[in-house]
Amino acid sequence: METRKLYYVDCHLRHFSANVVQCTETEKGFEVILDQTAFYPEGGGQAADTGTLGGVRVLDVRERGETIVHLCTGPLAAGAAVEGEIDYDLRFDRMQQHTGEHIVSGLIHARYGYHNTGFHMGTESTTIDFDGVIPAEDLPELEAAANAAVWQNLAVKCWVPSPEELENVKYRTKRALPWPVRIVEVPGYDTCACCGTHTACTGEVGLVKLFSAIPFRGGTRMEMACGKRALAILNTAYDQNKLVSQAFSAKIQETGEAARKMNELLSAQKYRITGLEMKIFAAIADGYAGAGDVLHFEEGLDNNAVRELADKIADTCGGRAAVFSGDDETGYAFCLVSRTDDLRQLGKEMTKALSGRGGGKPNCQQGRVSAKKAEIDAFFTRK
Repeated sequence: METRKLYYVDCHLRHFSANVVQCTETEKGFEVILDQTAFYPEGGGQAADTGTLGGVRVLDVRERGETIVHLCTGPLAAGAAVEGEIDYDLRFDRMQQHTGEHIVSGLIHARYGYHNTGFHMGTESTTIDFDGVIPAEDLPELEAAANAAVWQNLAVKCWVPSPEELENVKYRTKRALPWPVRIVEVPGYDTCACCGTHTACTGEVGLVKLFSAIPFRGGTRMEMACGKRALAILNTAYDQNKLVSQAFSAKIQETGEAARKMNELLSAQKYRITGLEMKIFAAIADGYAGAGDVLHFEEGLDNNAVRELADKIADTCGGRAAVFSGDDETGYAFCLVSRTDDLRQLGKEMTKALSGRGGGKPNCQQGRVSAKKAEIDAFFTRK
């Protein structure tokens, strides 16, 4: 049977009445067919509506030919009259995204001749795939043009032309489509074949924000958000930037420059600290001159510094240098260095005995152990 599609009659319809034609129990729930419905089924990159039918939760909606099937959590009696209520906030959000996508895709098709090859509404943002390269530097201009369309509050027209009329409708498509074809038009911006739900006018989209355009399968994947979603993302970004401005004691419009200056300062400090660290390592190494095999613990070193210190000590001690840095709770990073011996066997024995992992070249073994300092001392005492 053919279900009357109320979501095409009025995309803003949130409450409706219908009669239950059929209800079938399945493994996933109860499949309910109505004589008419405002619930949009999944399709065209747009997820299905959710809501309630006769107080029963609707989890999913699918299209089977001309029949709309509602997956419900409970049964509804065939022949019964029921009241339907869709989750309108979610529906309206998707209408904003879908209409905004039409505006952006129309602009890109007009400017570059590219086709939309993929469209997905995520929980936070929407992605659109195009079959050509869109330079990231073009995004501000495209975004400005898209929002100009929104602010003109143009009426969005959706209709199914007759076969004769369709021949004269120039619409965006990659291939010829068999009749019937539902056409969605944003005057002056886009005319496209589409089965989704859309706002009645472009002003309802509210805002279009383009976030990125990255290479994807020889073309471009664009990330965007419209309306309430875009506002939520921008508000979050603003709140975070406000925290950054407070941390840097900078105006909120100047945090980028403040961050750049801070990075320069940190780089200079890091360079200075590294120079001082090398002097300290050299002094430690001098203290081990001629000592033979050395086991040394030093606090607060990263993996690179552990290796640097082991190298320095190996240059002076005349034996094997074993440097560890860490603590008994979190474990120790280590580096073993020798100028003459192959340390691979020692490294295997040590990591096995001290619950660690490591590896490297014959004269340099590096990794991490979970043992305590006393256990490390005991192991090297035996060696």
